[in-house]
Amino acid sequence: MLITKRALGGMFVAPHHLAAQAGRDVLREGGNAAEAMLAAAAAIAVVYPHMNAIGGDGFWLLSSPGSTPQAIEACGPAAAAASPEFYRGHGHHRIPARGALAALTTAGTIGGWQTALEIGRRWGGRLPLHRLLEDAERHARDGVPVTPSQHRLTAAKLPELSGVPGFAETFLVDGKAPEEGAVLKQSRLADTLKQLAQAGLEDFYRGEIATAMAEDLERLGSPLRREDLAAFRASVVTPLSVRLRNSTVFNQPPPTQGLASLMILGIFDRLGCKQAESFEHLHGLVESTKQAFLVRDRYCTDPAYMVVDPNAFLTPEALSVRANAIDPRRALPWPQPALPGDTVWMGCIDRDGNCASFIQSIYWEFGAGIVLPSTGVLWQNRGISFALDPSALHALRPGRKPFHTLNPALARFDDGRSMVYGTMGGEGQPQTQAAVFSRYGLFNQALQTAVTAPRWLLGRTWGEASTSLKLESRFDPVLVDRLRAAGHEIEVLPEAFSDTMGHAGAVVRHPNGVIEGAADPRSDGSTAAV
Repeated sequence: MLITKRALGGMFVAPHHLAAQAGRDVLREGGNAAEAMLAAAAAIAVVYPHMNAIGGDGFWLLSSPGSTPQAIEACGPAAAAASPEFYRGHGHHRIPARGALAALTTAGTIGGWQTALEIGRRWGGRLPLHRLLEDAERHARDGVPVTPSQHRLTAAKLPELSGVPGFAETFLVDGKAPEEGAVLKQSRLADTLKQLAQAGLEDFYRGEIATAMAEDLERLGSPLRREDLAAFRASVVTPLSVRLRNSTVFNQPPPTQGLASLMILGIFDRLGCKQAESFEHLHGLVESTKQAFLVRDRYCTDPAYMVVDPNAFLTPEALSVRANAIDPRRALPWPQPALPGDTVWMGCIDRDGNCASFIQSIYWEFGAGIVLPSTGVLWQNRGISFALDPSALHALRPGRKPFHTLNPALARFDDGRSMVYGTMGGEGQPQTQAAVFSRYGLFNQALQTAVTAPRWLLGRTWGEASTSLKLESRFDPVLVDRLRAAGHEIEVLPEAFSDTMGHAGAVVRHPNGVIEGAADPRSDGSTAAV
């Protein structure tokens, strides 16, 4: 799939085709990018449950022509009762990865929907909430076919999830992973979505749904309480940005790794690479990634606990120092600690040029694994990124925000183009963003070519234990040999298109109103246009 799709009335890209169609239909009915993204976010929380859910977190980048982009941080903090003493009192020296004790942070994604809806209303949006949640409720009630990735991941994670409360009855068939194409129905979740459509999104935190969820969470053993839900509000924050040779790129500030994504591009842009798919291209981006990850892993955490200004790493001087530290012929010894994660990214640009870049996650596949019995809500395990050691960078404290791999991206080119792009994939998100953007934005590849082209991953994702430089099998063997000779620990994956590389996508609007979209052939997704 190398043909870039084009349209004039709006474009949506998502890693599941039903989510892309939900967003497209809202655009067709006159909705704007924020409204379309809300509809797709709700839909994909139903149809791609191994990757995201309404019991997770979300981050947005929104922009309208002539205005400064805005970022929405819908990141739930640790519960008031979640402390090292709480876990040690339950006999744990580290936070369990699955089950109720892994559900220790408030789910922020619905709060992000609410904030995005308010911004969409200021853009002139008028579609009622019940319309925006309509497709999600229908898919939950009528059912959706199980995707290949859901089947594979359910089977792979079955030993650690089958005994978690609510998981088996929601996501298994006779105690086994459902086969690809089997119909998954989630009637309790459908009722919850219907209640949100009628009572409003606030009900998730301060209404009947909140009360029901809090009772379930407490009964199952989670430290989360009704007061934690009631206290949550999503925040509008100022995005970080970096200036490149022909554009300005925006991303999320901490507690996300958006700083790393921007640093990779800012460092690479200073290396003087002239040719895409060359040794200089891949080696330069991999080494830029290492420089950025050294900063990320030392400093990026809840902004309230950071000791440095992230903008200080994005100045021309700071980026040049990092670029000068790169040996153009030799690889810096690696690895560093790797960060897992499972997520969805979606992008939309409407006919008026309003842009939405969005990412939604429950952290690991199926998150904490618990499905709340009264609401059918699957809860995230984002809080397991906290450490019980009080001296750790991400030390657990009540009310503290966890570190997030999530970081949707947005770019504005000097020639008037706007671009939204991103991917799922934990540790791989900044690297895939750099691959897609450099190919399209710096080397002028066609948008779909930039997404489809073979990718790489330094470190691990999707539960992989190795921290090698992984390459899809489509790379030129001569290039692979050069990278290996330069000191990179190379692992060539057997697949030509590997899930390990994440599910990317991009949408670009040109000054003449033409909108381009590209979906990842590695995913179950598509572009959908008006």
